[in-house]
Amino acid sequence: MSDTPQTRTNGQQRPDAEASTRIVIPEKHPMVTLLGAADSLLRVIESGFPDADIHVRGNEVTATGSRAEIKLVEQLFNEMMLVLRTGQPLTEDAVERSIAMLRSAQDDPAHPAPSEVFTANILSNRGRTIRPKTLNQQRYVEAIDKHTIVFGLGPAGTGKTYLAMAKAVQALQAKEVNRIILTRPAVEAGERLGFLPGTLYEKIDPYLRPLYDALHDMMDPDSIPRLMAAGTIEVAPLAYMRGRTLNDAFIILDEAQNTSPEQMKMFLTRLGFNSRVVVTGDTSQIDLPGGTRSGLKVVQEILADVPDIHFSVLTSTDVVRHKLVGRIVDAYERWDAQQEADEAPANRKPVQRRGARAPRQSHRTES
Repeated sequence: MSDTPQTRTNGQQRPDAEASTRIVIPEKHPMVTLLGAADSLLRVIESGFPDADIHVRGNEVTATGSRAEIKLVEQLFNEMMLVLRTGQPLTEDAVERSIAMLRSAQDDPAHPAPSEVFTANILSNRGRTIRPKTLNQQRYVEAIDKHTIVFGLGPAGTGKTYLAMAKAVQALQAKEVNRIILTRPAVEAGERLGFLPGTLYEKIDPYLRPLYDALHDMMDPDSIPRLMAAGTIEVAPLAYMRGRTLNDAFIILDEAQNTSPEQMKMFLTRLGFNSRVVVTGDTSQIDLPGGTRSGLKVVQEILADVPDIHFSVLTSTDVVRHKLVGRIVDAYERWDAQQEADEAPANRKPVQRRGARAPRQSHRTES
């Protein structure tokens, strides 16, 4: 970076002094791959650094602003070129996340670089590569490698189930396990299987369909029926796990917020030798009957300090669907917090000291 300081104090450059940099892009990186079609990526960069003045001329990028901002701009372009060297295309979402990661790294020296996150491949199938897209997703994937039981907690769209399934397929292909077991509780949206039309399989199938869809993304669709017939891949309701010991398996429990504490205990104690377990769920979308505690909430209190069990938390910033999904998640969280705050005074009961005389009944109505 070539700095041209504009403000100096006592012969020393102030940290907030204005500086500039000139970045020369190698010819092997066409500018359209770096700036996007119709400069779409450049606009994302400009909005990410509103206090910096960024200009592009030919294969040169110049930026002027505070020293801290200019340093981040230069780091961003270096990271973008590192990603391009792997043959991966850059997207607006990836650039936005890269800027957020670089800003976070200012306060955390151990924070990995964006290129490390975006190039951490898990699985490739039919020309498509599955990899983490956020820092929390990368930490979640690393936790699955390091721990026997991992809980992936977070809102919809954070990739907690999809990444777990990619790790399961990877483990199967590497012969680290002999089979994959995917399971979900068949209780959602207040529905009861007995009232649904069709055979038992037809009733259960819609609850398991998202797992089948993910499998088809990661494996040759023609091989899936064969592997399921051989028992190498099993997709079944949670109730089918009772009484079993699961050895040499990668086991995923999805939608775990809809398990009762008893069901969660039953599932976790199915763990056998040379097996790994990933439990995913979103405690903000519990569909259990009123009054039933979620096993996913209870288990966090019970197993928080147990070795070789890890809880990975993903947030709205890790949502990799449409941007609006993250905003919807944040809006609901704010609304839930407000509802809890409004209801707290009504639910609060006066504390009565042991041995104290019970207060007389009063006909007054307190507000």
